[in-house]
Amino acid sequence: MTDKCRYLTPIPLTPAGFSAFGDVIEATPDATILSINDGLAQRYHDLAKVDVSDDNGHTLISIFRAKPLALPIAIKMMERHPHGSQAFIPMGNNPYIVVVAPAGEFDADKIEVFIASSDQGVNYHKGTWHHFCLATLDESDFLVIDRGGEGDNCDALVLDGKLIIAES
Repeated sequence: MTDKCRYLTPIPLTPAGFSAFGDVIEATPDATILSINDGLAQRYHDLAKVDVSDDNGHTLISIFRAKPLALPIAIKMMERHPHGSQAFIPMGNNPYIVVVAPAGEFDADKIEVFIASSDQGVNYHKGTWHHFCLATLDESDFLVIDRGGEGDNCDALVLDGKLIIAES
């Protein structure tokens, strides 16, 4: 990378655009839809592949509360979870920003930025580099499904902040 700042504009989150990094969790007509509870509810079935089995892992369900950040946002860190996937499902009505890079050796030139609506969750594949949750409008809660168990499951990198998320 050069010494100059590079501005990244978030693009809409879509299953196709996000497939290299994980799963988009949303109720769409393309999902497998099952009628349940005597026809009074629909189950949007098997929307993400939760992967937590490495090193005797088990599934954790938590709530993360994220404080909003105003744009522009300097990207100063990225993290990955080498032993399990990690899903974020918004619990409110606010959009949020998703910052990712492919699994493997970190390459800042391959960072992508998405804007997710309040009815879209994400499930990062094992090893996918990502930024922590970026709320944009108000404090936002996220249901988080990830891995607990043996082994260190978080690799974090400090970045120089020269990658900047700009207004879309």
